[in-house]
Amino acid sequence: MEPTFTDLCIDIFSQAINDYHKTDNVDCPINNPYAKGTIEYSLYLKNWIDTVQWHLEDLIRDPEIDPTAALALKRRIDKSNQDRTDLVEQIDSYFLQYYSQVTLQADARLNTESPAWAIDRLSILILKIYHMQEQVQRADASDEHIQRCNNKLNVLLEQKDDLSGAINQLLDDLQAGRVRMKVYRQMKMYNDPSTNPVLYQQQK
Repeated sequence: MEPTFTDLCIDIFSQAINDYHKTDNVDCPINNPYAKGTIEYSLYLKNWIDTVQWHLEDLIRDPEIDPTAALALKRRIDKSNQDRTDLVEQIDSYFLQYYSQVTLQADARLNTESPAWAIDRLSILILKIYHMQEQVQRADASDEHIQRCNNKLNVLLEQKDDLSGAINQLLDDLQAGRVRMKVYRQMKMYNDPSTNPVLYQQQK
């Protein structure tokens, strides 16, 4: 069977996760192995951002964390979220261009979710699977903990199959003109100094 687009995604996401865990350090610089401007480059970068943020979210939940360090981490997580959103929009722009020459069917519909936002969910799901597998393999955990995590892992693996199938179906529908591509930018107001009142009132 010919590999699907989500097969490519999962392979690259897994590669990025494994590359990160060679050091398991949130400050480790990225070494993207793909050519800049390719969809492969964007997918690797997408998952790297998600993987680093996953571990930042772990760090900020340390009950003994210094408040100053926590604030710095919160700012870093905010920036990571914005970088993630910007990259999702770039990936959607790739799909918008890729399907721009498709002839739409008369009854072509809009999908509730764009391809890139579904791929965003898949990236995070592959991260969940990696870390749930870690829990299943813990030598210091109780049998009850391992069984509970194994049950969750099975659900995540089922979700991976379902989500992959749904994404591939969406891409097939876009290629066939059954779905029309439309992208709405996020326009996060709290990151914009002209729309966040805490920020723009300071400029007066």
